[in-house]
Amino acid sequence: MKFLVTGSAGHLGEALCRTLLELGHDVVGLDILESPYTTVVGSITERLVTVGCMSGAEVVFHAATLHKPHVATHSRQEFIDTNVTGTLSLLEAAAAVGVRSFVYTSTTSVFGDALIPPAGSPAAWITEDVTPAPRNIYGVTKSAAEDLCQLFWRNQKLACVVLRTSRFFPEEDDSKDVREAFSDGNVKANEYLYRRVDIEDVVSAHLLAAERAPELTSELGFRKYIISATTPFQREDLARLRNDAPAVVGERVPGYEAVYRKRDWKMFPGIDRVYVNERARRELGWQPRYDFRRVMESVSRGKDFRSPLARAIGSKGYHDEVFAQGPYPVE
Repeated sequence: MKFLVTGSAGHLGEALCRTLLELGHDVVGLDILESPYTTVVGSITERLVTVGCMSGAEVVFHAATLHKPHVATHSRQEFIDTNVTGTLSLLEAAAAVGVRSFVYTSTTSVFGDALIPPAGSPAAWITEDVTPAPRNIYGVTKSAAEDLCQLFWRNQKLACVVLRTSRFFPEEDDSKDVREAFSDGNVKANEYLYRRVDIEDVVSAHLLAAERAPELTSELGFRKYIISATTPFQREDLARLRNDAPAVVGERVPGYEAVYRKRDWKMFPGIDRVYVNERARRELGWQPRYDFRRVMESVSRGKDFRSPLARAIGSKGYHDEVFAQGPYPVE
């Protein structure tokens, strides 16, 4: 089977290309940057490029994007050009050749202001039914691209599926306060409770979405899925979770405290949102392997809790320059 993967020089693009090639598929990797997995250097905004890359493709994994770390370094117009116009160009080319599946990599950032409830309120339980309220140009353009996918499903009968991924990047947190208060491994371990996912699990979700897109979109309509590690929390935890996360985690994952003490780690005092992956597990048959309990098992044995794929890809960064204030400037 022939796959087109956009953003092939990025974290997810490389992960998809690596996996597909290992499975014996024909892969076209498209990116503006050269890389071991980029077969065509070009932009998704260039129609001739997208049309040429689409020839013979049966599945499109559209992972190319300007990310949140680019908000302070790129113009709003550049975000629109890449994230909206580029997606439109790909959708038109995909519809023209009749690809079997089009999987769009979106982000939980589209939820925006819905992720942070007012002070004194319980933590937010984030499912696909929560209405997005983007708070920056990144979220706005990703949400707009989702709408384009829905338009092409509706009017061109293109089997489009949207995957809203949570954090899987290996770079340090963008918050100076968080970086100063917690080690990087501690931060990421905590995040597996509510807002992080391993890239190996992200790839498996994409493969399942590509396989099932025609059936799902025919039977259930246009589908969006949250792709995040399975949380141990339940709805009844939300009020306490906002202000006393350590106690709630201790109840849901007994023994984590001892593991944390050995590493001199600490839990966040409060957690403000929980991403819920139940729909993806139910409808896609997705079975994510990396969650907080697995992290605890790995850490207790002195092992790296990242998947082999995550370790192989490593950190790429988002900019050519180094910033004194952190991994990237924050708007």
